[in-house]
Amino acid sequence: MSAPSRSTPTVPAAAEPSKRIAMLALGALGIVYGDIGTSPLYALRECFSGPHRVEPTHDNVLGVLSLVFWALIIVVSVKYLVFVMRADNRGEGGILALMALAMQRKRGEEVKVRPVVVTLGVFGAALLYGDGLITPAISVLSAVEGLSVATPFFEPYIQPLTIAILMGLFLIQRHGTAGIGAIFGPFMTVWFLTLAVLGVKELVQYPAVIWAVSPLQAVKFFMHNQGHGFLVLGGVFLVVTGGEALYADMGHFGWRPIRWAWFVVVLPALMLNYMGQGALLLRDPSKASNPFFHLAPTWALYPLVVLATGATVIASQALISGAFSLTQQAIQLGYTPRLEVVHTSAEERGQIYLPGINLALLVGIICLVLGFKSSSNLAAAYGISVTTTMTITTVLAYVVARERWNVSRLVALPVAALFLMVDLSFWGSNLVKIAAGGWFPLLMALCVFTLMTTWKKGRDILASRLRGSSIPLKQLLDSFGDHPPVRVPGTAIFMTGNPEGTPPALLHNLKHNKVLHEQVMLLTIASEEVPHVPPEDRVEVIKLEEGFVRVIARYGFMENPSIPDILKRGREKGLQFNLMGTSFFLGRETLIPSKKRGMAMWREALFSWMSRNARSATAYFRIPPNRVVELGAQVEL
Repeated sequence: MSAPSRSTPTVPAAAEPSKRIAMLALGALGIVYGDIGTSPLYALRECFSGPHRVEPTHDNVLGVLSLVFWALIIVVSVKYLVFVMRADNRGEGGILALMALAMQRKRGEEVKVRPVVVTLGVFGAALLYGDGLITPAISVLSAVEGLSVATPFFEPYIQPLTIAILMGLFLIQRHGTAGIGAIFGPFMTVWFLTLAVLGVKELVQYPAVIWAVSPLQAVKFFMHNQGHGFLVLGGVFLVVTGGEALYADMGHFGWRPIRWAWFVVVLPALMLNYMGQGALLLRDPSKASNPFFHLAPTWALYPLVVLATGATVIASQALISGAFSLTQQAIQLGYTPRLEVVHTSAEERGQIYLPGINLALLVGIICLVLGFKSSSNLAAAYGISVTTTMTITTVLAYVVARERWNVSRLVALPVAALFLMVDLSFWGSNLVKIAAGGWFPLLMALCVFTLMTTWKKGRDILASRLRGSSIPLKQLLDSFGDHPPVRVPGTAIFMTGNPEGTPPALLHNLKHNKVLHEQVMLLTIASEEVPHVPPEDRVEVIKLEEGFVRVIARYGFMENPSIPDILKRGREKGLQFNLMGTSFFLGRETLIPSKKRGMAMWREALFSWMSRNARSATAYFRIPPNRVVELGAQVEL
């Protein structure tokens, strides 16, 4: 993404892009890097004090720090920032955007691996909901636990205080994040500077720890610890758990500001802090139970807890907003039912709030805090879902490179193999966490995946059944020559998912009311496999005979359809109608489970339940409710 070429009179043209990138980079510090920026709170602690810990000896500390350094370089710096971010879907990133990019047509043919791509993409998206639950819980818990470092007095209050902070965070979601978002960047800048200062304080006392940047230290660590050293990778992986967010938030800031923020601020601050924690452990191994907070002098401990809590709240906000955005994409791509989507900002279309998802996340996170009790226990559940998502991202990026960019297999395969080797190493080390809590995000992902695929499959079957009971529009229009229906004044708008056939609601209206409006508009809202559709391409108007008009409105998977917007753009393209004389005819299908070949009976029942609880088309598309007529029909699945 390049900076705008327009310049202001007071700023030199060459300086404006740099200034804009710097401002976007500041915003990226607050939104993109909250998750990975709070990893120092618990990552090294799990390596030296977790269930698969190693003793904080000289060689072990240097070995773990070497693994941390090269994990940040290979996974974040090289894989995501150099390679994966090139796979942008018209500027947008994230696993669903990547899936949509991999499914797009190539030279008039469907990509051959489309079913595999869909399964991987949807399951990867489902896994991110588990990440959205665990990240806020483990981050805020680990920050509040810093109080117990100061005094055991706070020990009984850690869980209640954590829940209170998280409840406050979720309660403010309905008001939008535009106001508090303005302070995210400066606050996280202070946080990263604090990380660096704390690390440097210890680093100058034990500068030899800098030798950890040599990969030979990692090799020596594995040679000495062998299989147990492989298990420690599960703790090392915690340092890169925010890597997927860099790609998912690319559309908000662009790849240049995100890269700039990483290499100039985030990576140096993280490594200085990790090196400082390592130097502290070499000087005093007894601090392994919480090396981060032991970096601070006694007088700074309480301010550091407050600062860390603020940073973890910001990290949680990024995950919550990401869950809202992911759900919106899933709705538009047809993988979830219509849900209430509230726009909290008139200026930023990406500022949305989904009450149903917000409540579900809050309940899930509270259950996690009460069930796992500590951030160390949660760390046992953390990692398996993220490593699986990262592995899926590598596979989908390879598909895009081969199918969309025509990259030679001799080039794409070795690069993908290198990243897969790293991904699968982390994935394998996290498999041992399944019994200790890793089952939770996997179970949740499986439930979400089942819901998403059931909805998609059910909608496809329902559309097929409706097409089978419909007739071609041309056949209907030809029949008017012999038996023209009675025409009444006004405009009737029939919403239909099939731009070729006759809407079932239209046939029902003719059958029961035996009249037809002077102007009949057949409206189809099509969801494109791109994030945004240019405004000039939004609405297509096709004039037909007998007073019929076909209107096709196209929306990207990052956009919400709006009937008022469609009608406004239709007027600009020559449509003439009086809204007060317009009626919207919607079909409401009553679904009847059947033994026809389609889905299993339990999935048909699940789809029927989801359909009954989906938001009405009237509310979702913002249709004037006093202009709507619903016509029911029974459909066998």
